[in-house]
Amino acid sequence: MVLLTLLTLLPAIVLSMTPFVRLLVAFHFLRQALGTQTTPSNQTLIGLSLILTFFLMQPVGAAIHQSAILPYERGQVDAMGALDLASVPARRFMLKYAREKDLALFVELAKEAKPSNSGDLPMRVVAPAYLISELKAGFQIGAALYLPFLVVDIAVAAITTAMGMLQLPPVVISTPLKILLFVMVDGWNLLVGSLMKSF
Repeated sequence: MVLLTLLTLLPAIVLSMTPFVRLLVAFHFLRQALGTQTTPSNQTLIGLSLILTFFLMQPVGAAIHQSAILPYERGQVDAMGALDLASVPARRFMLKYAREKDLALFVELAKEAKPSNSGDLPMRVVAPAYLISELKAGFQIGAALYLPFLVVDIAVAAITTAMGMLQLPPVVISTPLKILLFVMVDGWNLLVGSLMKSF
């Protein structure tokens, strides 16, 4: 019964308690900045985000297996005890990347007493604080991604306007240039490398 409940909650857990949100937001910003509305497809971006999330969360998963699943299989703890033990590595991971400002917001909203240290915060405070911290980080990365491509758009628009090519939309010229620039600098390697090193 516990396993079936966890399976139904798995998508929400993946979305709210892992780096999946930051990765997916950054990839969607990249696609918008390049001007390729449907390439790569949503399925491709979600698949890449899931694979990278699995890569990043593997140490946390190993810690959960060691501290919670093995004792549960040996009968040393019950299901609720195993869930409590499993939440410790997950909480530790989320607290590492949750901003203090976001944690303070949800402590105030939950009307919790201010804890002596962040390790005493309940999961109902840590999870939403981590999620909005990841959204902020994703948007910061997206803004940084947008800037070089915005420069290309502005330059192409200025040149086409100066040449009197008013009938030709600048995006027709700028999109291939942006894709060429991204390929020349090995953009996927740089972006994925930077994203992974941010954790």
